[in-house]
Amino acid sequence: MPINRRQFLSTTAIASSGMLFGQNKLQPLQFQVPNNFSLTILATKWGFQGTYDDFCAKAKADGYDGIEVWLPGDPKQQKELFKAVEKYDLSFGLLAGAGGNDFPKHLATFKQNVKAAAETKPLFVNCHSGKDYFSFEENRQFIEFTLALEQETGIPIYHETHRAKILFAAHITRQFLEAFPELRLTLDISHWCNVHSSLLQDQKEAVDLTLSRTHHVHSRVGFAHGPQVNDPRAPEWQKTVETHFDWWDKVVNQHVQAGTPLTMTTEFGPPGYMPTVPFTNQPITDLWTINKHMKDLWRARYSR
Repeated sequence: MPINRRQFLSTTAIASSGMLFGQNKLQPLQFQVPNNFSLTILATKWGFQGTYDDFCAKAKADGYDGIEVWLPGDPKQQKELFKAVEKYDLSFGLLAGAGGNDFPKHLATFKQNVKAAAETKPLFVNCHSGKDYFSFEENRQFIEFTLALEQETGIPIYHETHRAKILFAAHITRQFLEAFPELRLTLDISHWCNVHSSLLQDQKEAVDLTLSRTHHVHSRVGFAHGPQVNDPRAPEWQKTVETHFDWWDKVVNQHVQAGTPLTMTTEFGPPGYMPTVPFTNQPITDLWTINKHMKDLWRARYSR
């Protein structure tokens, strides 16, 4: 019997509340996480409707260690952001990048924005760098600039594995990693699942090299035809979630072995990334709840 729209919306509301889903059951961790391992879990403001104070209050109340946001261009908003961060005793990482397809202007704006972010002394600056259609010689200039700025400021500067940016694909990222041994990454591997229409089974060498250079993670779960599953708690995505945790296990283990800290942002996104109910544009589940679910999975698996 076909389901009508009212029934569909009712079913969706129940699903959004989590009533239809249990917790993800993951395979046991194959290594020991010591008590002194430093894992900092950050909340994203992407999709959050409210002020910086509202956002920071909710992040603190729900057990996040900090936040990751774009540095506002408006000085008044910057003041509001840092006041809220201090008020709720939160760590913060910053995103930085640039737009436009004119390479010289794009690079100049990128340099200005990354430098401004680094001057605020965040945990790190996460770069949305360059364009996938800029040449290798053009894109390398973004990396050369950030490596020099990182050396100058002491602020970690990472480049994200992101569609439409420099590191949009596994094989391209491998080329840059081989050219720049000091290049460090934010791993958002959900993008590559989409770009390569797979869970990357045939790109093991490139993926392993990428994992070895990862210092920050965006824990969104992608699949072969999109950068975000509709709900990671749903049983039909169990294998996909397990594959992502296999990758994240390797990242965590290498930091455990090296005695170095790791940061992670729960970065499931709002409509545009999240599927919506037809004819309504309503998200099919609650964004904050999904991100909190990912936080709780990471906390249970990797914190002691």
